[in-house]
Amino acid sequence: MFFLFCSFICKGFVLLKAKPQPTIHEKILMTKQNITVLLANPRGFCAGVTRAIQIVEKALEKYGAPIYVRHEIVHNAFVVKELEKKGAVFVSEIDEVPEGRMVVFSAHGVPKKVLEKTKSRGLKYLDATCPLVEKVHTEVKRHNEAGRKVILIGHAGHPEVIGTMGQLPDGEIFLLDEVKDLERLDKDTVKDAALVTQTTLSVDETAELKEFLKAKIPGIVCSSKDICYATTNRQMAVKEIAPKVDMLIVVGSPNSSNSKRLVEVAVRAGCANSVLVEDEKQLDWDKLAKVKTLGITAGASAPEKLIKSILKALRERFKITIEEIGKGETRLRFNLPQELEGPKKPS
Repeated sequence: MFFLFCSFICKGFVLLKAKPQPTIHEKILMTKQNITVLLANPRGFCAGVTRAIQIVEKALEKYGAPIYVRHEIVHNAFVVKELEKKGAVFVSEIDEVPEGRMVVFSAHGVPKKVLEKTKSRGLKYLDATCPLVEKVHTEVKRHNEAGRKVILIGHAGHPEVIGTMGQLPDGEIFLLDEVKDLERLDKDTVKDAALVTQTTLSVDETAELKEFLKAKIPGIVCSSKDICYATTNRQMAVKEIAPKVDMLIVVGSPNSSNSKRLVEVAVRAGCANSVLVEDEKQLDWDKLAKVKTLGITAGASAPEKLIKSILKALRERFKITIEEIGKGETRLRFNLPQELEGPKKPS
């Protein structure tokens, strides 16, 4: 009996000892901080950005490298570097494009004088201007032909603003960057005016500026919905997320207007701790260590690949749960220039 009892005890000890122990990875997971990630939907690439990038890629396929691009095709450093690897060469002005080479205009649009100079040099060109920016260019010309003074709400120095103002002779468009600019506008001499806007502005701030302008110039003709669908939809998604999170990350480059506006919208909507980062290398891990609920979105020129890299970096340090927030948007596709639909360059 004693032998059987000892045998039973020993077997029990062996069974207890044989119970699987947590692996190092499992132990790390058990001690990781829990973070809920609210992922904005929609986020990232819009139809205009997708089209612009495709124009450069298809031009490289059809005509071969190098393909020259005036200014950044879209405002995102990662996208620019990826296209450079494929053979795109980014230049500041048309003068830098060698004779006989192909040049692509960026998604932001160009002044008429740039197009004229391109043609005068006999350069081949492809226009990647976003169709929604082109719509604003058309409005500017229409209002000017009707004898109206054109007022543009936009940020001075931004390529899109430079391109839009360049549709008319110098001085023909009044740029309204902030409320104090209204002091320079003589309402007595501007009795017949029309208003257009940059496509990537803050929806709420622009609406407020419009009200100031309407009070100053009664009867001003206001173009509707110049701020593009992508900018509007991404700002709406951020407004929904911002009050629910301890911190909000906007993925985008510092020269991206729509990305910077997302940060501003988030702050106004209740998340003071909102930041713009280009990639996972710019994440502030000390701040993130204090976060329980994190919001993430991306500007219209930031690829989804950057979001995935950030989520991967977060998973390595935290135990994250992801929730998609927002209604999404209808997928749009803008047609490419007809000459890119033909056969590729023989290899």
